[in-house]
Amino acid sequence: MTDVSGPDPRALLAALVRFPTVNPPGSERECVLYCRDVLAGTGIETRVLALDPDRPSLVARVAGRGDAPPLLLHGHVDVVPTEGQAWSVPPFEALERDGFVWGRGTLDDKASVAMMLAAAIRAHRGDPTPAGDVILAIVPDEEAGGRLGAGFLVDDHPDLFDGVRFALGEAGGFTFHLGGRRLYPIQVAEKQTCRLTVTFRGTPGHASFRHRDAAPARLGRALVTLDRRRLPVHVVPSVRLMIDAIADALPAPRGTVLRRLRTPALTDRILDLMGPRLGGTIDPLLHDTVSPVVVRAGDRHNVIPGIAELVLDGRVLPGRGADDLVREVRALLGPDAEVRVDDFQPYPGALDMGLFDVLAGSLRIGDPGGVPVPYVTMASTDARHFARLGIQTYGFTPMRLPAGYAFATMAHGADERIPVDAVGWGTAALSRVLATFGGGRARPA
Repeated sequence: MTDVSGPDPRALLAALVRFPTVNPPGSERECVLYCRDVLAGTGIETRVLALDPDRPSLVARVAGRGDAPPLLLHGHVDVVPTEGQAWSVPPFEALERDGFVWGRGTLDDKASVAMMLAAAIRAHRGDPTPAGDVILAIVPDEEAGGRLGAGFLVDDHPDLFDGVRFALGEAGGFTFHLGGRRLYPIQVAEKQTCRLTVTFRGTPGHASFRHRDAAPARLGRALVTLDRRRLPVHVVPSVRLMIDAIADALPAPRGTVLRRLRTPALTDRILDLMGPRLGGTIDPLLHDTVSPVVVRAGDRHNVIPGIAELVLDGRVLPGRGADDLVREVRALLGPDAEVRVDDFQPYPGALDMGLFDVLAGSLRIGDPGGVPVPYVTMASTDARHFARLGIQTYGFTPMRLPAGYAFATMAHGADERIPVDAVGWGTAALSRVLATFGGGRARPA
């Protein structure tokens, strides 16, 4: 009998974690070449493409039956730094302990890459042959905006993705325990990144005199305002879809209360009553947000500066734009605030739910008691780059997670870790999708 199982996804994950691909500087080359060698060892042809030779991308293609358009799988191998974090284990050794694999990138995003590698190899070996081609893109630089990775591929090699309508990427398909239910949020949309600089002006002068209403004081008042007040409520269609699906899955009265979030006059009051765990998770999906990240004012100890600047990390809801955010920030901070857009990374295109039922069906086979629901993330991913080619990405890193597992704080945090059996479970779920995305029959793992 032909062996179609492919490599152990847990071993793949451990090997990937052991490459210290911290961004900056990234240095993803050796990790990407390892992925190339794994694929080449099974007969899958790959292309390695790079804007920066030390930070290449890999693109591979697994032939399907030709009965469906190609499906794109994309994941990144760069990770965020560990400096300043109190790790209890070495972050790049992929130790197994207490039922978990520990290490930077186990959640974001090397588990996803390991699953995709394993599932692509299984498809190549006919387990079963997918209806359409499967394109695998493993990229660098996602944690710093993706310009050298997904952005480069979209700008310089768009032909590699001809005919692709749907993609699977990071951040979704894992268990979220709520109200006695096991929900599986599948990411269908994401907020858009918008960096702003807010400038405050005042009268400069000698620091030995008392200066009221100086530029730094105006900036300080703005910081207090941003800390205490929200921007206005907006219930955009993708978030409404998410709220309705979760409300349908929950017993009364939780579902009823959740549905009332769609009424702007009640939204903020209900969020406050929900508390930091649930309310804090949903809050950014009902508002545009701005977070102070850089403060600049003066360079001399004895001079009151005439200009003070505040850099804001803004996140804009799907369907809204940078101008909408600027207008709301100006209204919040008042006429003294000069607001400038430094960078806006939109997510173009309309929401396309055409693959959702296939993904949900695979998760239900893996966990018959689970409830897949659409999900909008407050973060941003490489999906926005592929969206410029008209590709709808679903966040689908399927994992069955235990109750009490804090995914939101674990990713990017100290002691990042993943349950040992989660990657195998996710690979099986992903393989079912590859078997059914263009027609076919899914089967239990």
